[in-house]
Amino acid sequence: MFSIDFPAGLKYNTYIRYVHGLCLCNEKGIVLLGIIFTGGGKPCAQVIRQAIDKDAMADNVIYIAADSGLEVAENAGLRPHWIIGDMDSINDISSLAYYPPDCVKRYPQDKDYTDTELAFSLAVEKGCDTVWIIGGGGGRIDHLFGIRSLFERDIFPVRWITGGEDIHCISACNAHNKLSLKPGKNACVSVFPLGNGPWEAQSSGLKWPLSGLPWDRGFFGLSNVASDGDFSIKAEAGRFMVILEKNLQDLCDN
Repeated sequence: MFSIDFPAGLKYNTYIRYVHGLCLCNEKGIVLLGIIFTGGGKPCAQVIRQAIDKDAMADNVIYIAADSGLEVAENAGLRPHWIIGDMDSINDISSLAYYPPDCVKRYPQDKDYTDTELAFSLAVEKGCDTVWIIGGGGGRIDHLFGIRSLFERDIFPVRWITGGEDIHCISACNAHNKLSLKPGKNACVSVFPLGNGPWEAQSSGLKWPLSGLPWDRGFFGLSNVASDGDFSIKAEAGRFMVILEKNLQDLCDN
């Protein structure tokens, strides 16, 4: 178990716990967000900062780098609160010297958990109810499947931003039960059921509505279309992964 030590400006006694002891809220009901940076296919620095500036609460975010995710965060101009992993993928290992030793949690290469998995466990231990993962797309398919498997767990991330996708997780069992986005006209939207089911979803703005579909393990809705550029999906039962394919490189080049 990790000890709970919050970064400067985050005081444990100013928060209250609720929802199975996982969510830490202040008096205004603001959730503590953990953002994990990991290696592999990743968005450019501009996309990372845009996502954080638009959707994250800057004063209530914990940044955790999983191994070479340190370089992903630093390239976006962000300084992680913690760095965790076996550190076998960091190009310049001397960069760790710029961080306090107690903020660097180093593991042997022979271990039972991936670096991203360790970072996710750390985020949960720090009291983060909401967790994003940035990076981890492409590369080795076993690592890709490993990150995807985190979304099947009882405690799971709610967002995963890769080099070409913006992936969201919604669940009827918590506050993240609805997703409303404006990705642009005819944007590709794919939906996969997660967890144990049963599953039921409602949608608006999609070319092929999700209501009444016989969701089951192995079932999926591939390449749906946000016809007019905006859509919403609500999980009435079960949990779903919603994948938006986006040409994030265009945002980087602009």
